[in-house]
Amino acid sequence: MDAAPRRTMMRWLITGGGGMLATDLVRRLGGDAVALSRTELDIRDANAVKACLLAHRPDVVVNCAAWTAVDDAESREDEALAVNGHAVEPLAGFSAKLGARFVQISTDYVFSGVADHPFEEDATTAPINAYGRTKLAGERAALENGGYVVRTAWLYGAAGPNFVHTMIRLAGERRTVDVVDDQHGQPTWTADLADQLVLLIDSRAEPGVYHGTSSGQTTWYGFAREIFTLLGADPDRVRPTSSGLFVRPATRPAYSVLGHAGWAKAGLPPIRDWRHALHAAWSQLRMD
Repeated sequence: MDAAPRRTMMRWLITGGGGMLATDLVRRLGGDAVALSRTELDIRDANAVKACLLAHRPDVVVNCAAWTAVDDAESREDEALAVNGHAVEPLAGFSAKLGARFVQISTDYVFSGVADHPFEEDATTAPINAYGRTKLAGERAALENGGYVVRTAWLYGAAGPNFVHTMIRLAGERRTVDVVDDQHGQPTWTADLADQLVLLIDSRAEPGVYHGTSSGQTTWYGFAREIFTLLGADPDRVRPTSSGLFVRPATRPAYSVLGHAGWAKAGLPPIRDWRHALHAAWSQLRMD
């Protein structure tokens, strides 16, 4: 977004405090936010969650805590479900009892990845891997407790490992880089998503499902070429390849483009185009 939403004056509590999104939320909110890492709050501990909420009395709770090891979830689905699904119920429930608005961060992986047009917020969910199934369980818990679900995808930011940092590193190490060109999605800057979450809460939009991804779409190959261009490197050093050559335990959706009708319904703008965001973020992403 080109202009930051107005400053919220509410108290925010953010779980998963060590991640990229939580870091940018804290940067956006300043003293209005408290971010707790897993060592400070294990959301699987319902008693600890209740005590934490009673101690902080937040107006808004954003759950950024998650099991994000997509491939590991295939063989450890119960463990992933404990974090991504079961833990959301008491967190959302206690938030509701205290009158705090609850936001669950979710994923494009709740969809099948089989489509030729963007998945809207009310599209049928059909996850094709364990990670998607566990995140869908968390969505249901949030919605059953009157919360918000914000699905996002292809996140990058200054505060953690991500595709942009990987491409910058590989551009300095290799003559050519092979990147898949058959997975479609929306690269999303965590700073833009943080702004969008503040906008959502400040607007007092109705609880429900929203898609927090950049506008437009590309492939990982297209994303990589844009990164090389910004580096001043020849984008033709990025070569297209097929995801079939990168066999991984968890199947990745081929098409993860999300629609943004929910924002229009709420009278709010969606996140800006992914390419514009990447250019705006570039000075923070360079690893000089």
